[in-house]
Amino acid sequence: MFYISAQEKTINFPHDFFGNYTGTLHIYNDKGNTEYPMEFHLQPTSFEKEYTYTIIYGNGEQRQERLYTLKEKDVEKGIYVVDENNGILLENKVINNKLYTLFEVNDSLLTTFITFEEDHLLFEIIFVQTEKKWKSGGTQEKIPEVFSYPIQVIQQATLLKQ
Repeated sequence: MFYISAQEKTINFPHDFFGNYTGTLHIYNDKGNTEYPMEFHLQPTSFEKEYTYTIIYGNGEQRQERLYTLKEKDVEKGIYVVDENNGILLENKVINNKLYTLFEVNDSLLTTFITFEEDHLLFEIIFVQTEKKWKSGGTQEKIPEVFSYPIQVIQQATLLKQ
């Protein structure tokens, strides 16, 4: 378990945040804004150091379930792995009550933040295309070359604990 002290309250990740969370996912991009029903489930399993980590988008015929597993890797350092159960493993970092992930797929970088609160969570994904980066700086010895990535899509949801 990963224990921290925050304002005299000890947080036991992920145990303190087990539950099913529901709400609306807001997707913002250049084409406009879209909304979808969303759920996030974090539950214990019968396996030590493994937890269900399920993301559900949409409902009815549009429903998509992502049945993942959250695994402890180095709890003392706050390192966990999301196993997508298809050969894809994503390393995560937990600091306080927030789970951070950064990964690249198909020339796109995605950063995920999940902030757990007592009765809800905040879910965010930022999406950039690596091919659209632009360069600045690097014109003088003491000024490094810097790459910036225009943000293509932002996904945000506040999901209430059920």
